Parts: sequence; structure tokens; C-alpha cells
Amino acid sequence: MTTFSHETRSRTPRYAGPIFSVFTDEVTMPGGGVAARDVTENKGAVGVVALDDADRVVLIKQYRHPVHRKLWELPAGLRDVAGEGLAAAALRELAEEVDLVAGRVDLLVDLHTSPGFSNETIRLFLARELSEVPEAQRHVRTDEEADLEIVRVDLDEAVAMILRGEITNASAVGGVLAAAAARAAGWTTLRPADTPAI
Repeated sequence: MTTFSHETRSRTPRYAGPIFSVFTDEVTMPGGGVAARDVTENKGAVGVVALDDADRVVLIKQYRHPVHRKLWELPAGLRDVAGEGLAAAALRELAEEVDLVAGRVDLLVDLHTSPGFSNETIRLFLARELSEVPEAQRHVRTDEEADLEIVRVDLDEAVAMILRGEITNASAVGGVLAAAAARAAGWTTLRPADTPAI
């Protein structure tokens, strides 16, 4: 059996910005033709399912302009600090967005967020043994983060929120469901935080 290999014949830049760039690629197709595919490339992201000793997950509600409303999400952010490791970036986001540090961090799951048009990946970590960032050392939140709503929700209730359609952010859905599955497996599916990225 012959395996077809898609080939990019040309690339036309459409937009270049600080967070992402957009291109139109001409790509060979198995039927013999060539098709145009718009592609968004970005730096990737990290996120954290922070689970406290009472089995509650830390959720934030944040305004997202493209959908014109606030969404329930996990603490997360772009991989935009040069030389910063993925776990370190996730822990930085945890501290900046919800004022928490973690004594234990494991790799939970890797996701392609929207592979139909974007190369973005997000690596989600499970953070446990949580403690508060001292008040004097807390990050000053601005822009959309200035009015974050931060709650702790029982992990089973967070799963129910997904199934009721209350949590729709893709990384939050993936992270919460992965955490519930990992817990059901006695945490045996977790990988080391420094596992090489996909």
C-alpha cells in the first residue's frame, strides 16, 4: 500500500503579528490536484489543571473578544518567554493568573487546539500540593485578566459543567476530562513534567 505524502508547493504570507502569523499554502492532494489551505502559526501555549487537596479544580472566567463573552478556562498562556521551559511557563501562568504555586507538577495531556487551520499546541499540566503566592509577590493583572473570576470547583462538578455545555473552552474541556480520567486510573497515566514536547 502506497502512502501519500502531502507537499507544500508554495506559501504566501497574509499577516504577521506579535502572537500569530497567517499564510496561504498550496498543498498537493491525493487525487492529483493542489488545494489552497490557510494556515495560522503561533508560539503554542501551556495550561494547568490545578487540583487542591479537596479534589477541586481551579477555574477562571475570562473575557474572550472573538466570542464576545466570558468563558470558563484553566490558567493558561502563550509560550512567549524565550528559553523558558514548558513546565516553568505553566507554573508562571498559575502564579500570575490565580496566585498559586504547586509542589508537584506532572504532564497531563498535549492537544492540537484547532488543526484544521492552526499549528497551535497546548501542553496541559496537572498541578497539586498547592499553596498561595504571598500577597506582596503577586502579579498585577491587566487588560482581560484584570477582572478574572477565580473559583474552585469539585472535579466531578467540572466534568458535569462540560457535559451541560457550561465549559466550552477546548483546553479546559480536554484538561478537566484528562484529569478525571487520570484520577480514575490512580494517576498512573501521568507523565513526567519534562517529557519532550510533541
